[in-house]
Amino acid sequence: MPTYIVSYDLHQQGQNYERLIEKLKTYGTRWHMQQSVWIIETAQSAANVRDFLRPCLDSNDKLFVGRLSGEAAWYGYSTEITQWLKQRLAP
Repeated sequence: MPTYIVSYDLHQQGQNYERLIEKLKTYGTRWHMQQSVWIIETAQSAANVRDFLRPCLDSNDKLFVGRLSGEAAWYGYSTEITQWLKQRLAP
């Protein structure tokens, strides 16, 4: 199943992230990687994920959804997360 990285910036002061986070949590396999970065597994396309999350955004917010595959490098994550990433990034 495809794996995607989802990154967002909500620019409205006092923006409520909860609605967006609740939608991201609906993806069965997910990892809240960093403050505004998630990795999710879904059969949906990147455009479908974007369209699903878009109602949580204001006109000045930013959202990126990109498919992950192949080569990647990281630092500072646990062994468990490292194994999780390796399984999903294997060619």
